[in-house]
Amino acid sequence: MDNMEIEKITRIILESLAKKESGTGYMVPIGVSARHIHLTQADVETLFGKGYQLTKKKELMGGQFASNELVTIVGLKLRAIENVRILGPVRKASQVEISATDAIKLGIKAPIRESGKIEGSAPIAVVGPCGVLYLKEGCIIASRHIHMSPSDAQSAGVKNGDIVSVKVENERATTFNNVLIRVDPTFTLEMHIDTDEANAAKISTGMKAEIIKNA
Repeated sequence: MDNMEIEKITRIILESLAKKESGTGYMVPIGVSARHIHLTQADVETLFGKGYQLTKKKELMGGQFASNELVTIVGLKLRAIENVRILGPVRKASQVEISATDAIKLGIKAPIRESGKIEGSAPIAVVGPCGVLYLKEGCIIASRHIHMSPSDAQSAGVKNGDIVSVKVENERATTFNNVLIRVDPTFTLEMHIDTDEANAAKISTGMKAEIIKNA
């Protein structure tokens, strides 16, 4: 093996180590998340009747599912969006996740939040076939995030709660900053962005993104 070959191999190894060390180069599939709602069992019964149980339309990651049930959400000045899907199973607190464009249409000021952090978020009304629910807080724009299993996180060199930047290489080559890492054994590897982000960057579900650095 001559010096040129040794130099080439050494350069490849060093580049690989540097890439691993900086937490870059890990590819993640993208899922575009449309507006949806999570409900408590009590709120399900308010909207659909006493004893009502959500019915499953499609399995999602982490034991969640898209239900067959749809509702209407209503903001200020009675501005409404129909056919908002409920995700199951039921939760301890009800939460509505919308895009910034939805918030403008509804006439509300929904904050950008991690799912589950609804304290002080926007109020909203939810209309079902059997009743109306008024949430004093609970409407958010979900912050962009990546779901990972522990083994995925180890491979990517990140941990739960980390904030990273992610690059998408397409005709609108976009870098997303402030992307939250969420790690759980039930998660399937996927980055979630909302419809506004996807439309602006010409991204569709199934495209790949690259973790390029830890913020």
